[in-house]
Amino acid sequence: MARRISTTDRAETLDGATLLPVPTPPINLHDVEAVRREMARVYRAMKARTIDTQDGTRLVYVLTQIAKLHEIVEIERRIDELERLSSERQ
Repeated sequence: MARRISTTDRAETLDGATLLPVPTPPINLHDVEAVRREMARVYRAMKARTIDTQDGTRLVYVLTQIAKLHEIVEIERRIDELERLSSERQ
């Protein structure tokens, strides 16, 4: 059983039997939809008051930047494909 403790600088989940920190699973941010799901998770945590709103706001800001980068990479990929197709037609 895990329990949540709070310190002045951060909250940490500890294993109830060993009192050792419980490792957090890696966050999947491989595409815009995954980033959106993580933003929603952070929002729900802020609403439930398990994440401070200032911390949550910062996390969502960073997630927004990651989503923008995903969009830029996708746009670049599509432009490259269009340029390749265009040069093949000529």
